[in-house]
Amino acid sequence: MFLEIITFILLIIFLIFYLRDPRRLIIGFLFNLFFCSFLILCLYLGLSSHNEILNIIAVIPLFIIAFMLTFGIFALMIGLFLNARILMRKEGRRFSNCLTLLAGLGILFSILFLLFDPTRLLSPHFQPIFTGVFFIVIYFFFHLFNFLTAYFLYQFNKPRRNQDFIIVLGSGLIHDKVPPLLASRINKAIDFYWKQAAVTSPPTIIFSGGQGPAENLPEAEAMQKYAVEKGIPIRHTVQENRSVNTYQNMLFSKQIMDSLKSDTYNSIFTTNNFHLFRAGLYAKQAGLNSQGIGSKTAFYYWPNAMIREYIAIIVMERKRHTKVVGFILGFAVFLTVLNFLFS
Repeated sequence: MFLEIITFILLIIFLIFYLRDPRRLIIGFLFNLFFCSFLILCLYLGLSSHNEILNIIAVIPLFIIAFMLTFGIFALMIGLFLNARILMRKEGRRFSNCLTLLAGLGILFSILFLLFDPTRLLSPHFQPIFTGVFFIVIYFFFHLFNFLTAYFLYQFNKPRRNQDFIIVLGSGLIHDKVPPLLASRINKAIDFYWKQAAVTSPPTIIFSGGQGPAENLPEAEAMQKYAVEKGIPIRHTVQENRSVNTYQNMLFSKQIMDSLKSDTYNSIFTTNNFHLFRAGLYAKQAGLNSQGIGSKTAFYYWPNAMIREYIAIIVMERKRHTKVVGFILGFAVFLTVLNFLFS
């Protein structure tokens, strides 16, 4: 009975936070907490029953977890190497396309480090330092897991068709033309526009993107032209052509919406699905109560993009991460000094 109550309470807490605002990393932590409690509850109920089928079903998740811990890391490493090869062949050998390769090498070096254990060659006095590094790795592992969970849950966000504005986030032009990645964002907005127009008044589409150093016109202008050619009435479009990053996309678009409709209004934004969650965080920072819908991205592009998104999330929260890492390392160094002084 106790486990049932705890699991139910965790579910209620998760739903309260998620329904209030799904654009938070704590959503991932709360869901993982509930899910772990739910698995423990299922395991307890299954093993405590006298039904052999339920006993077998209860231990299946344990076998899956054990298998993933044993072989999953190797499969992930091989998958990252294969993805890096495909990505660089399709998108070019730029550093931004090498993140899955670097991640795969990081896993490989970690495995080799654990197998050969070079710490045995050093003085035992340095053991607290390596223990501290281990705890830092564990900290970022759980942070990554919570991020992926929050990202996945945010993909289920389905805004109502009562929007006053749709913000389309820019992502750069190629030869002053809208590339496929950006076109998918615009097409997502166009699709929502026509679906809403079929049942109520159509929204105004705000194309948000300034002019880059290698561009001869603002992204917003090229995006607007693309949408108009697709049949969107130009009177239902607005250009926001000053922004140079996602935060400014949200901030300057909010200023336009405030000027066009000073009272309360509903708005959403469109971007690629891998960028959706972080864009939601920037919308919240800009004071914009706007949720997002994501356009699909080629599967081979997704892993590298997700690594880039996670790095950007860490940078956004760099003060908190610096404090945590600094505390762990500082305490480890303190213990190391004590070892030298009192050995």
